[in-house]
Amino acid sequence: MTHKKKNLLKKIIPITIAALAGATFIYTLYFLYLKSTDKKETYATEQPAYMNIVQKTVASGSVNPRKEVEIKSQVSGVVDKIYVTEGEYIKTGQLLARIKIVPNVINLHNAESNLNKARIAYEDAQREYERYKKLFEEKLISEVEYNKYLLAFQNSKENLIAAENNLQLIREGSAKNFSATSTLVRSTVEGTLLSLPVKEGSFVIESNTFNAGTTIATVADMNDMIFTGKVDESEVGKIKTGMKLELNVGAIENKKYEAILEFISPKGVIEDGAVKFEIKAAVKIPPQDFIRAGYSANADIIFARRDSVLSIKEALLKFGKNDSVYVEVEKEPNVFEKRLVKTGISDGINIEILSGLSPKDKIKVQYKTDYSSSVTSSSPMSTTPRTGRGRY
Repeated sequence: MTHKKKNLLKKIIPITIAALAGATFIYTLYFLYLKSTDKKETYATEQPAYMNIVQKTVASGSVNPRKEVEIKSQVSGVVDKIYVTEGEYIKTGQLLARIKIVPNVINLHNAESNLNKARIAYEDAQREYERYKKLFEEKLISEVEYNKYLLAFQNSKENLIAAENNLQLIREGSAKNFSATSTLVRSTVEGTLLSLPVKEGSFVIESNTFNAGTTIATVADMNDMIFTGKVDESEVGKIKTGMKLELNVGAIENKKYEAILEFISPKGVIEDGAVKFEIKAAVKIPPQDFIRAGYSANADIIFARRDSVLSIKEALLKFGKNDSVYVEVEKEPNVFEKRLVKTGISDGINIEILSGLSPKDKIKVQYKTDYSSSVTSSSPMSTTPRTGRGRY
């Protein structure tokens, strides 16, 4: 490389570096200028609308008959015959089933032994009675003495009859001279036969002091139904007996039933970490409808209702000092002001506006910037805290 070229390179390199530094400086100034310039953001808006606001809670449960009776067997044995079918309407006293007795060996042995003893005592008393009767007729003994043997004979006769009946009861479940029999199971109430837990040939146990016994049938009045559900402890204080419920039965679509709250449990139970209280409500069922026992249902318990009221989405509300409630209303394109509002009931999504807004107002939806120091307040008005804060 010649000396002339070397001198040229020495001049070009500093000039190039200076040019790059100058360009970088100018770009930096331009970038900072753009950065410092206020960028006007555009916000979406929503307008208030008239709608129905319903403040309610939902209780899950099921619909069942108020009166459901289990028919038990009075004797132990085997189901010999069943005379009815599930779903059939049953009358009081109607024959449901017949039980074939399977006697207890110990009880049977004791009954036979007692019968033999009673028969021996009867035969002995009979001989004494006939002997003293003959003496009395011959006037050899007094009437008082004769009556003692007459009484002993009559008692022994009754004991013999009782021993015979007892043995027959153990063997067959019925006794002679009695029309009623414990082997025949009859309904004690009138209603619809819901279930037959046993089948012909099934072994059953009698109902007694120490044993509930085997259920032969379950009968219920399907015209008197109640809803049984559970309410969370946060809502139970808001309800009271006599309130109306709207019942949605899972198996019946597009239809609601009215129910009247009758019972609120005084004691809660813990379920899934929450305390819940049982409630019961009488369900009004039209004659043409049939609701089966055990249908799952949800009951809407309405605390308050407002129809065709001015409302906005609850997410549009903001909260200031002293529990003040406000929204940001558009004065002119993309310019908003703080507007204090008075609210009513909420359903968790929408909330009633009592004052402070009109249907023409446009409310800012986005919340990118804190306008608390920049917006101007409208004329003062009385405000109240909102009724409830929903999830949004």
